[in-house]
Amino acid sequence: MVPNAGKALFQLLTTGTLFILGWLLMLWSLEVSYGLTLLLAVPTAGLLIRLFIFQHDCGHGAFFSSRRANDTVGSVIGLLILTPYYYWRRTHAIHHGSSGDLDRRTFGDIRTLTVREYLALTRWRQFGYRLYRSLPVLLVLGPVYQFLLKHRLPLDIPRSWKREWASILWTDLVILGVIVVAWLTIGVDRLLLVHLPIVLVAAGLGVWLFYVQHQFEDTYWREHPQWDFHRAGLEGSSLYDLPAVLHWFSGNIGFHHIHHLSSRIPNYHLERCFRERPELQGVTRLSLRQSLSCARLKLWDADQGKLVSFRSVEALAQPMA
Repeated sequence: MVPNAGKALFQLLTTGTLFILGWLLMLWSLEVSYGLTLLLAVPTAGLLIRLFIFQHDCGHGAFFSSRRANDTVGSVIGLLILTPYYYWRRTHAIHHGSSGDLDRRTFGDIRTLTVREYLALTRWRQFGYRLYRSLPVLLVLGPVYQFLLKHRLPLDIPRSWKREWASILWTDLVILGVIVVAWLTIGVDRLLLVHLPIVLVAAGLGVWLFYVQHQFEDTYWREHPQWDFHRAGLEGSSLYDLPAVLHWFSGNIGFHHIHHLSSRIPNYHLERCFRERPELQGVTRLSLRQSLSCARLKLWDADQGKLVSFRSVEALAQPMA
């Protein structure tokens, strides 16, 4: 849990430099082919995901030992992903304090209904939930709404969150300033043609990472009286067993169960923690291929203690009807 300034600065400088080079290369490629630009957006988006994990560590006070350094770096990186840092930090902290608690499903989570709750809905509301949980909405339309629109004015948070509202307004002002500078230099159209694909690819992949790290068959959900923080961390967060290069791009966030047990462990210590503690190795492990099957899981079945698909619930509901 002890931050290492040398490791943090090395990660920040190398990844930041590669991201800037990727961005400039995409800008240059506009003169060649926009297909090439979109192709280059994929690795550049991977670098943005890695930078976002650094911001994520900053929000937990884990990247640097200095709170000011964490908040400064986190705020700057937040601008790249169009995310108000203090707003994100607070809502994400709520997620960590309530993950797996059926009575505290709130900010920072992918909405998950129980089978009973779903069956009690009208047909139109069931359709709305099905639409929300579909992959095109979760991975495409959802990130567009979340990062481009909702982060500009998230009306679902209390007015009493003064610091968070200030972060939202300052972020919007800086984004407006960047647009003005682009208008005076490279052109707003070129700015959007380069940065929007990066943000949208990074956001879609980031949502998928978050999804499979909590939405797997034998995950953990309990009503509040039975809810336990440590069991939620170990049983409700997967070990996403990715190839080494994808662990690098995702900032080791695949060791998600360790992160939920102690969010003060920075990304550059997670793998070592996993290797040195055998008791942390016997959790749900998902390979890249296995994780694809998680896409069909939509509802929590409290009787079976697992996530299930819409199809299995419909098969159960027919004989009941």
